[in-house]
Amino acid sequence: MTIPDPRKRFGQEGESAAERYLRHKGYRIVARNLRSRVGELDLVAEDGQVLVFVEVKARRTDEFGGAIYAVHQRKQEKVIRLAAQYLARHHINDRLCRFDVILLQGGEAAVSQIEHIQNAFEVSGDDLRW
Repeated sequence: MTIPDPRKRFGQEGESAAERYLRHKGYRIVARNLRSRVGELDLVAEDGQVLVFVEVKARRTDEFGGAIYAVHQRKQEKVIRLAAQYLARHHINDRLCRFDVILLQGGEAAVSQIEHIQNAFEVSGDDLRW
């Protein structure tokens, strides 16, 4: 029997909390944990007519600046490449898209704080072309 890595389990619980949070706000979850050679898209959702690519970051403490510092420029570029792959794979080329970040903080027991940053980073239209 394999015991799951506590950090991985915490991350998965954070993604589940983010998904519940978005559903409660009226978003429709389209996909979760989409993996490719480039990396992983945490959540893809619809907010009305807008397709939203959501990066989820969960941290137990705010040490080292907390979760927001994990969504640095390189991470943003990776999420943009993953979004472009998603759009190409699904033949989507005329849809409004947005990049959101959900920051979660909490201890061992549960997530105690959720911060949702809509339109967390800007992307030029050229970056989403394939």
